[in-house]
Amino acid sequence: MADFAAFTTLRVTEQQDRVIAVLDRPEVRNAIDQAMVDELHALCAELEENPKVLILTGSEGIFASGADIAQLRERRREDALRGINSTIFHRIARLPMPVIAAVDGYALGGGAELAFAADFRLGTPTVKIGNPETGLGIMAAAGATWRLKELVGEPLAKEILLAGRVLSAEEALAVRLITEIHEPDALLDAANALADRIGKQDPLAVRITKTVFHAPAEAHPVIDTLAQGILFESPAKFDRMQAFLERKKK
Repeated sequence: MADFAAFTTLRVTEQQDRVIAVLDRPEVRNAIDQAMVDELHALCAELEENPKVLILTGSEGIFASGADIAQLRERRREDALRGINSTIFHRIARLPMPVIAAVDGYALGGGAELAFAADFRLGTPTVKIGNPETGLGIMAAAGATWRLKELVGEPLAKEILLAGRVLSAEEALAVRLITEIHEPDALLDAANALADRIGKQDPLAVRITKTVFHAPAEAHPVIDTLAQGILFESPAKFDRMQAFLERKKK
């Protein structure tokens, strides 16, 4: 079991049905370094063992300004081939229960790719989200080249990835890259309200639906049918449907 109290880059609060993880390196605008990657892996291991909704947010008005440039400048080919950030972001995206990114201020480079890996993104009026990697002589290699196209479409994805366009909160909302805008002091409340709505659903149904949603196209409709077969035998299905029928009678 992860010792969250020993973490140095994340502040983690665990509740009955959710975990809130705050990226906490404000001195470098919450840049994602190797220590944060390691702690995110430890957090994922815990959530894979004990599935809960994950809320990711940043500290002091910034989500994450990107990868730690001081570390990134020293990395070479072998480091790139290890897929340091892409591996952890893929793991976050595949967590059993939904992930909510509560984005305030800058979400750039690796910070944007971390937000793209979430199932939901909420923002504040100060959000600036994009991938300026080509301006640094590299590419966005931790999911943006394919997740962003799925999220906003190819033309806008190319503007962001190839021309360095950074979206404001209103622009991100217009293309549904973020789905809600809240003032900073209400952002975490909004994320918790979304987690509350998820919490009202049957956890097994949520987990299986998320898994099926991310299955490759060629796996459908077979995987849908098999997943439904599992859920049709679950106790929660009978209990929830019986409760629905009883409410309808009143």
